[in-house]
Amino acid sequence: MLKEFKPVLIFLVKFVFIGLALMALYNVYLNQYHKYNLPDPYSIFVADCTVSTLNTAGFDADSAIDKKNPWVWIRMENLWPSYINEGCNAISVMIIFVAFVLAFSKGWIRTLLFVIGGLLIIQLMNIFRIALLNWIFVYHSDYGKIAHDYLFPAIIYGTVVLLWIVWVKYFALKIEKPEDGERA
Repeated sequence: MLKEFKPVLIFLVKFVFIGLALMALYNVYLNQYHKYNLPDPYSIFVADCTVSTLNTAGFDADSAIDKKNPWVWIRMENLWPSYINEGCNAISVMIIFVAFVLAFSKGWIRTLLFVIGGLLIIQLMNIFRIALLNWIFVYHSDYGKIAHDYLFPAIIYGTVVLLWIVWVKYFALKIEKPEDGERA
């Protein structure tokens, strides 16, 4: 019976091991900034991308590093509706995505290309998510909490699930077509 579940167990062990290893590395990265109460460079990058997106969309936006906490404030239309910390930069979501794809991988080139493309999609979705959240906080503040706590996590995790489905259906389990005359 164990033989029947061996592929599932191997996947789960790989997924958990890769996920924990990447989370440990991420925590080492974060701790070198948070011990000085500074935001990490990637969170600053996400804030800068968000500000750029808001400005491109025609809003007056800027960012400022908090002097007491490890986050970056976003200013939009002369208000400070939000801040970005390590929980907003989507790295934890990216780690889950990468752990799944690596645990379900068959070849390195295809896996590497899919991981890079998937991370780019998650990054773009996250920037859009944060920009739209700031718009909601400024113009529709009554919906801010529900958008932040429920709607946008569903969108970002939904994106990851869709990427996983594409990975499994079109890349990870892709079966080569047998040559003419060969038996399948």
